[in-house]
Amino acid sequence: MKASNQRPMNFLFSFVLSAIFLTIWEIMVRVNHIPIYLLPAPSRAFQVLAQQPGYFAEALSITLIEAFIGLALGFLAGFSIASLINTFPQFEDGVMTLAILIKSTPLVAIAPLLTIWLGFGVFPKIIITGLLTFFPILINVLVGFQSGNRDLMDLMMVFKSSKWQTYSKLKVFLSLPFIFAALRVSAPLALVGAVVAEWTGASGGLGRVMWLSYANLNLPPLFASIFILSLSGMAIYSLIVQIEQKIIRWNQFQVT
Repeated sequence: MKASNQRPMNFLFSFVLSAIFLTIWEIMVRVNHIPIYLLPAPSRAFQVLAQQPGYFAEALSITLIEAFIGLALGFLAGFSIASLINTFPQFEDGVMTLAILIKSTPLVAIAPLLTIWLGFGVFPKIIITGLLTFFPILINVLVGFQSGNRDLMDLMMVFKSSKWQTYSKLKVFLSLPFIFAALRVSAPLALVGAVVAEWTGASGGLGRVMWLSYANLNLPPLFASIFILSLSGMAIYSLIVQIEQKIIRWNQFQVT
């Protein structure tokens, strides 16, 4: 109850801070007569957004689809490889070396190649987003698997549980906080990955809107896109937190 009562206060505090920041930004631009092609006032960005809501909604929907499918792909790959390492620990060094190699590869350099090879559709964006979110999910899930409660592990051995039962009934359950920690990081990161991939060439999406705005020095649509991405990232993060609280509380209730 305390957390639910505190949530509106946290939202109000965040809203007030954002309003103060935007107000200071607006005043500084107007007082210093900063040209619109250098830094538009927030009011100009919101004006553009209000004039073309359908245009930005369509672009957002494309970016969200790319981000969610890419996140699902990255989660599936990261969770599967973490499960493989958990089952066969002797493969950890080799698999982690390849994972770090993928993580260290500049995806900004790969994105144009994927666009050339696979075209301007959503598929290259999904791959880039999956590669970007794969590593934090792999690391968090693997840590969750490896940080099992020793007493519970011994209890599973006493009951002569199979490896699959220990994995599915205990390790996955104990790794839930780590899995949701990975999603907290990776979900907003998926939006960034989708936008960066769209910058290299796309037929739609917020990244394309931002690129066209930048190329034409028409910055209000660019900042409108940034505001939309920021709000979307915060909304996705809050949704994951709420799902985490309900699922982990439910599992804990079932265990007790």
